[in-house]
Amino acid sequence: MAAYLCPPAVIHGEHAVKTSQIVAEVRDRHPHAAWAPRIDGIAASTGIETRGWMLPLETAVAPGASGALGALGAGRAQEALARGGFTEQDVERAIAALEAVPAPQTVQERTAPAWEAVQFYGERAARGALQIAGLDTADVDCLITSNSTTPALPGLDITLANRLPLRPDTMLLPATQWACVAGTRSLALAAELVAADPDRVVLVVISEALSTTYQPADDTLESLIVRLLFADTAVAAVVTGRPRRESVLRLDGAWHHTLPGTQDLHRLETRADGTHFVMDRRGPRAVQETVTAMWEWLRTRYQDDPDSWHPDTLLAHPGGTRVLEYMEQTMPDAWPSGLLDHSRAGYTSGNRGGAAVFDILRRAHDAGQKAGSRAVLYAAAPGLTATALDGEWL
Repeated sequence: MAAYLCPPAVIHGEHAVKTSQIVAEVRDRHPHAAWAPRIDGIAASTGIETRGWMLPLETAVAPGASGALGALGAGRAQEALARGGFTEQDVERAIAALEAVPAPQTVQERTAPAWEAVQFYGERAARGALQIAGLDTADVDCLITSNSTTPALPGLDITLANRLPLRPDTMLLPATQWACVAGTRSLALAAELVAADPDRVVLVVISEALSTTYQPADDTLESLIVRLLFADTAVAAVVTGRPRRESVLRLDGAWHHTLPGTQDLHRLETRADGTHFVMDRRGPRAVQETVTAMWEWLRTRYQDDPDSWHPDTLLAHPGGTRVLEYMEQTMPDAWPSGLLDHSRAGYTSGNRGGAAVFDILRRAHDAGQKAGSRAVLYAAAPGLTATALDGEWL
């Protein structure tokens, strides 16, 4: 299935949000939460000191514009109070007090500015990837996009088609629900497309504002962890069917795996105050099952060379460091240590969702890779579903 990948462009969120800022905000808002006495230890266990967001922390925690009256409105509240026998002066005081009570942001207030940022960052990443590949927008035959955190119609594909701009006959393939698996699955799809036509040029763009899942009113332990983990990133890369001078990795094979009956373990929910990421503590163990299945795929793929074959880099985004530890514990004993070093480094500044594998790939490329060495790319996402690729550094 040979497909050739150029180095990705990675655009991190420009607003640095420190873990200490998040801890202070959450502690002030939820001083009596069951986990409040342990918040410093929980925050330290993530290993993240700073993450980049597309918008500042103040945007996420700001109250909604409508106050406690919300959709009811001041007029209807005044009528109700007047019918209740309150004097005009009492009514005015009551309305003023209600308007001063902070209320959560609406979905529109929370997601509209994030969607603008996602488009802006996606365009920057797309232009960066084309520049890295030595190509122009007119060279793009197919655009694959993914963004799960700010759903919109038309989507990121249409935005980029107009802003770059792309040719009118460019194939647009938006994928709004790939989430964490977007990095590997987009490359697998791109490889299929260039296998059908080696002259195709495929541009992949993933832009995620995971900070939109920061919900100030939530007081669950899972919500605290979500606050601490996520970062915002846009990435992009060019995939071709023939090697280019700029190509750095050849993709040779792809694998997909979905666990039945696991669709409720991790999920996004849209509520009145925006998007919530719901985590289930059973999730990591289920993700481990996809890792076990991937090991079997690699064992079968290289069964003719079981003793000497191994990847030289393992670029993995399983959702967290707990599963990275499981991967280290279950990979064949003969494999060298340090295969997951770049994957671990990627988590030190936050979980980037679908953009994570491209970020890890960029880290590995910048560190220098020997031509002919092997790479395995792996990611798992809510569903639970996983995709992996096998390739060779050029």
